[in-house]
Amino acid sequence: MAFINLDLDLVRTFVAVAEARSFTRAGERLGRTQSAVSLQIRRLEDRLGRQLLSRDPRHVTLSADGEAFLPEARRLLRLNDDIVGRLTEGDVEGEVRLGSPEDFATVHLPEILGEFAKAHPRVTLTVTCDLTLNLLDRLRDGALDLALVKREPLGPDLGVRVWRESLVWAAADPGVLDRSDAAPLVVAPSPCVYRRRAITALETAGRPWRIAYTSPSLAGQHAALRAGLGVTVLPRDMTPPDLALLGPESGLPALADAEIALMRATTAVPPAAERLAGFILSSLDRRHAMAG
Repeated sequence: MAFINLDLDLVRTFVAVAEARSFTRAGERLGRTQSAVSLQIRRLEDRLGRQLLSRDPRHVTLSADGEAFLPEARRLLRLNDDIVGRLTEGDVEGEVRLGSPEDFATVHLPEILGEFAKAHPRVTLTVTCDLTLNLLDRLRDGALDLALVKREPLGPDLGVRVWRESLVWAAADPGVLDRSDAAPLVVAPSPCVYRRRAITALETAGRPWRIAYTSPSLAGQHAALRAGLGVTVLPRDMTPPDLALLGPESGLPALADAEIALMRATTAVPPAAERLAGFILSSLDRRHAMAG
């Protein structure tokens, strides 16, 4: 049996193209020309005997083989970078400023950040929880190095998709919908992806609605739901078990999935932040694989 040895430089180029969805943007990130990036991808595909990317004049998308290879490619690069960093440069150090929506930070990030902190004890993590548009402003202003943001699957090309969320309607008291023609909503202040999603879905379905309670805090929203003040939109896997999931039988419209994407600052990102970005991507890839 012949063994195939992967060139990690080619693998790194593939990951850059997969994340940027563009040969040109990947080349800018790697310091290479568009033609050099294209050649490296062709060499990697020849080595594997698989087409990893589908190309047309305006778009670059992953093939089925490319989708399967991406999490493994990230895992290879993370292992390589950790080994090289420890043997040649010592561990990374410094402060990393990470932004995240509160719900995602509460449910998914603690274990990931804990593992990262143990592996890199000389890195200081500062995590800011806020609404997506506020996080984008902080990222643009240089107040954050990395940000996890909520985005629409068919919306603006914001960052690298790291998570897909199945959204549901939730309430502590489903009967709250029977007490008024207008669905009472418990939401975060505008701008909020879930607030906009709830209102858009109800208006499209022709269902009247009203804002019953607004809180910037996830804990405040949960408290309002438990007090029977209304219904809300939440990711299915982040919905507390004491809240009821509401479906079409409650007269509420179906909700399309949302996504979480990882974005880097437009300015130079410090090595510790790049290390954390790779760690988050590979960790969430692993969780997706286990869930699937």
